[in-house]
Amino acid sequence: MASSRLEHKLQGLVTKASHDFGLIEPGDRVMACMSGGKDSFAMLTLPGLLQEKVPFRFEIVAVNLDQGHPGFPAAALERALRALGHPVHMLRQDTHSVVKQKIPAGRTFCSLCSRMRRGILYAAAADLGCTKIALGHHRDDLIETLLLNLFFSGQIKSMAPRLTSDDGRNTVIRPLTLCREADLAAFAVEQAYPIIPCDLCGSQEHLQRRRVKRLIADLAQENDKIPGNLFAALGNVVPSHLLDADLHAALQAEPTGDDDAVMALG
Repeated sequence: MASSRLEHKLQGLVTKASHDFGLIEPGDRVMACMSGGKDSFAMLTLPGLLQEKVPFRFEIVAVNLDQGHPGFPAAALERALRALGHPVHMLRQDTHSVVKQKIPAGRTFCSLCSRMRRGILYAAAADLGCTKIALGHHRDDLIETLLLNLFFSGQIKSMAPRLTSDDGRNTVIRPLTLCREADLAAFAVEQAYPIIPCDLCGSQEHLQRRRVKRLIADLAQENDKIPGNLFAALGNVVPSHLLDADLHAALQAEPTGDDDAVMALG
């Protein structure tokens, strides 16, 4: 079946991200972490298409972690994953009960849940001989994380396209870094993915990320360039104009290129 214009667009963005940030390299065995959501399905499909176009070989292994959520359709998800033609490993560890026990009612589950999931998946990557762990975060996730860190953590930081994990054993990559969420949602409809929501946190309407997502959407109603400008800012950093004292000391002897502007203002 011929690829659609949307698929071609998304494939181009995944290819560019991989080239710009060294995401997928010759001989890689990539563990694609599959939640069953639209983003993880796209994150498995689009790099899979890349296998047919690059002049080197790499492998993709689809891995899902069943965390013990009541009613989680593990069998249906496994069938859907195997239909995409990649090796599939289904893991199960009941973190759901642990999270429900340790987090008081009404509090956000995401932080503890994600830490436990991350530890299990990192160990699985080592067991499976995977050189990279691929996560399904997209452009909107990066923008929202930037604002979350600014508002609630006092940091100028987002999500790296590629980074070494805290345990030092794994390399984490985000192939969808340049892809818009709206395009991925449309692609999911086009591909008829059997989407599985996260019921553990789906009822927690007041998560900070949801608030930030609404803020960006509201601002975009007034100026549709705002989301793009936020994303562009992540690749257009001017270190000399920030207040990190260590960074300032390292840059102090280097020219900023702004001498003419300073003289004009003076």
